[in-house]
Amino acid sequence: VHGYGVPELDAAATGQLQRMSHVMFGGLTHEPAIRLAERLVAMAPHPQPERAALNRVFLADSGSVSVEVAMKMALQCFAADDRPRRRILTVRGGYHGDTLSPMSVCDPDGGMHSLWRGTLPQQLFAPLPPAGLEADPDELEAWKRETASLYREHADEIAAVIVEPLLQGAGGMRFHDPAYLGELRRICDEHDLLLVFDEIATGFGRTGTLFATQAAGVTPDIMCVGKALTGGFMTLSAVLTTDEVAAAISSPDGGGALMHGPTFMGNPLACAVANASVGLIQDGDWRTSVPRIETELMTGLAGAKDVSHVADVRVRGAIGVIEMD
Repeated sequence: VHGYGVPELDAAATGQLQRMSHVMFGGLTHEPAIRLAERLVAMAPHPQPERAALNRVFLADSGSVSVEVAMKMALQCFAADDRPRRRILTVRGGYHGDTLSPMSVCDPDGGMHSLWRGTLPQQLFAPLPPAGLEADPDELEAWKRETASLYREHADEIAAVIVEPLLQGAGGMRFHDPAYLGELRRICDEHDLLLVFDEIATGFGRTGTLFATQAAGVTPDIMCVGKALTGGFMTLSAVLTTDEVAAAISSPDGGGALMHGPTFMGNPLACAVANASVGLIQDGDWRTSVPRIETELMTGLAGAKDVSHVADVRVRGAIGVIEMD
């Protein structure tokens, strides 16, 4: 996200290495993790007046693990309320990682996980949202009806909805109208579900706003970030959630704590690099550089539309896509 050989990231890693390379983040804490959590809370999408803020942070090892943690959060939250719900609703075409639970919410047909059919939890898949950042109103309305109907059929089973906001990444680099995120937020509010946004690929300015969710003016209950969190330098991710979700999980009925404690969670080296990366984003000029990159991509890729076997060319922010037939 910042390029390669970035001096600030190198310096953060080597500087932290000379202070403390690692301590297990269980019953202990350290300054790089505290500072990173504070920064992420400050950067998180500001909620609508009636929404709770994303001011709790759980540090995880990778993007896939952050989705695993987010799904655990949702299921454990409902178990604490003595309303055990075991399924997650998502949309077709998605990709959320390669550990077991995230595989279960990746596209069941177009993904690479068909080998595991019968082993994975059976989740619920709404239709693929209409393509394009400005969907046909009739298509969007039909999608809303079909998705709401699917929810009603399984209302007592669903704990959460998880989607990649605005852009489905590895599942085909598909852009979607932000209005569909508003509809998911409405369904979740109406039926007391948790809304999870996987911002691992879209977060930190990639799509033109700091987080893709801001394009729709929608705040999730749980949000996963990764990739650009460390500038692509090393592995680290984070899961942000609300006081309410954290309190339910931490209650005696909820188990007293989130049931996830990997050895390298909150690794000081990764947290130090993430602080440097997030600092570059906060202090940098991405708000002007991303529109410039978008213009350059539109201009530079335009000629590909006339090339044989090119089905589509599309651009959003710092993302350029050439789709082959």
